[in-house]
Amino acid sequence: MAVLFCKSTFLGQELNNMYELVSRHNISSDGKFSRKCVDLLKQNTNSERVLLVSSCTAALEMSAILLNIQPGDEIIMPSFTFVSTANAFVLRGAKIVFVDIHPNTMNINENLIEEAITNKTKAIVPVHYGGVSCEMDKILEIAKKHNLFVIEDAAQCIGAKYKGKVLGAIGDIGCYSFHETKNISCGEGGAIFIQNETFIERAEIIREKGTNRQKFFKGEVDKYTWVDIGSSYLFGELQAAYLVCQLENIEQITQRRKISWDIYYKKLEPFAANGFIDLPVVPDGCEHNAHCFYIKVKNIRVRQKIISYLRDNEISAVFHYVPLHSSPMGKICGRFSGEDKYTTIESERLLRLPLFDGISLDDINSVVEKIRDYFEIYGKKILI
Repeated sequence: MAVLFCKSTFLGQELNNMYELVSRHNISSDGKFSRKCVDLLKQNTNSERVLLVSSCTAALEMSAILLNIQPGDEIIMPSFTFVSTANAFVLRGAKIVFVDIHPNTMNINENLIEEAITNKTKAIVPVHYGGVSCEMDKILEIAKKHNLFVIEDAAQCIGAKYKGKVLGAIGDIGCYSFHETKNISCGEGGAIFIQNETFIERAEIIREKGTNRQKFFKGEVDKYTWVDIGSSYLFGELQAAYLVCQLENIEQITQRRKISWDIYYKKLEPFAANGFIDLPVVPDGCEHNAHCFYIKVKNIRVRQKIISYLRDNEISAVFHYVPLHSSPMGKICGRFSGEDKYTTIESERLLRLPLFDGISLDDINSVVEKIRDYFEIYGKKILI
């Protein structure tokens, strides 16, 4: 493809860090670069406790263990999300209760959460789509009223805020991703943010395969042993060596992405004014991080035609999640609360355009030009 959909950030210092690490023959976990990453994430989020983990999936699975999820417990979340959001809790035996979304942000409709709550409900899992926050004040209010936990799936959210608060550090637990498609990346990896202090000590144990290894390193016990359930959720030091310089430059990376996002928005506004597309919405109080730029077209048929047209012109554009409640496992492990008014239809309209740190103005212009060409050819048929 002449214009790639995504390209992971590379600043140059990553290789120097990795060479330094390899030359010291110390590539395990929790070393110099991991500690730097944790310090930077703490500074960025003001979180009580940050642990680097192998993926956002791992962070979500740890969350389910920390909440002591049992068979029959219910977890409320949107259906428009990645499978890991649900899988982490299904692995513990939970039933997933899907709630419809707001059509403008693709985030869970907080006004529909309360009617989905039963005496089996244990937690609410808001997913901040595209780095745009859910309405966290309302969600936290509902959670407090019903004595529920709030686990933020903030996989796409590094550098994004809600009313001045960093996403991932608002609920009881927050989960980040450093997958290669994310704003800050090292191929794979993630972080778990513990705001609920009752979970801090146990999170370290779960991450270390259920052992009190961290207490041993701190000199609090003379040997470490198996004390709880857990798994190997550790983050490799090589990954940390790659990640740290991006965390050091997060503000610059986010700003560059926002500039590209704004250019897309301004250049595509005429198509929205003519009714061909809808553009992303960022509500008041939300500071997004330009994780992705998407447009919404009339329906799934139009979307597929545009994808094919762009692909024929060497441009990679892709759709996103297929709603989980419509999947084979979603039908077995979950149920939809109320009416699916927007989740399916809006997900079928959504098309993500190329956006990454370093995308050129020429590439953005090429994408917009081909979208313009498509609507000049087929626009009248679409509007009829």
